[in-house]
Amino acid sequence: MSTQEPIVSIRDASFSYNGKPALTHVSFDVHAGEAVSLIGPNGAGKSTLLAGILGTVKHRSERFTVPTGKGSVGLLPQHQGVDRDFPVSLEQVVMMGRVPKRGFLWPSRDDRHAVRDALATVGLTEQRKQRFGELSGGQRQRGLLARAIAAGPSLLLLDEPFNGLDSESRGKLLEIVRRLKHEGVAMIITTHDLDLARSATEKTLLVNGEQIAFDETECVLTLEQVQRTFDREAVEIDGHTLTTAEHHASEHPHHGHETEAG
Repeated sequence: MSTQEPIVSIRDASFSYNGKPALTHVSFDVHAGEAVSLIGPNGAGKSTLLAGILGTVKHRSERFTVPTGKGSVGLLPQHQGVDRDFPVSLEQVVMMGRVPKRGFLWPSRDDRHAVRDALATVGLTEQRKQRFGELSGGQRQRGLLARAIAAGPSLLLLDEPFNGLDSESRGKLLEIVRRLKHEGVAMIITTHDLDLARSATEKTLLVNGEQIAFDETECVLTLEQVQRTFDREAVEIDGHTLTTAEHHASEHPHHGHETEAG
């Protein structure tokens, strides 16, 4: 157990939309260099929790400690949010991640260095001048991760970051996640992939309108706990592996993955 103060510390937090409860009684911590997987069915409140941390959804709680400095929280959204036909380079997309630090001023030397370092972290230095829409799916996802870390956040929110990627692209992204944790970045990763949660995160938070469980990942991802979170029939047992039907649906929306090129 870490003796440092956590980056995120939330106690008995509840969130609502238009007066209707969306997620209730959530309590968990995330320390520097630690990743927490956030798992639950669609509509369970995962996006609500991320929005609450970003300050775009109101909450009531006993304690709600999250980073608040400029650029202190980075977001890799589930949907890329960059028009692939828009004539913008990868480097320009990553520079957008510096806006919380610099506003819309002309990029400084520090901004350019930060973008260069972010691109190096995700292994895309050589592609920096390439048009963003021409990159492969895996490269675009890594480029958006570079945008999320360009401001030097202490906390990263990764919303289904591995969806739609082939095994090679997933492996590259997972290695970057591990490297960032080693550098002390805290992370919350939403996913339906329980194997990924085991390999990438130290702790897991299960939600379905309320908190189901929070503890070390191996302790939380039991058949009983996952069945409490998802409908019983949505859980498949393959040997010793638990996966959810929603994971298969999200991973194979078109019966295939985007592949890594280059």
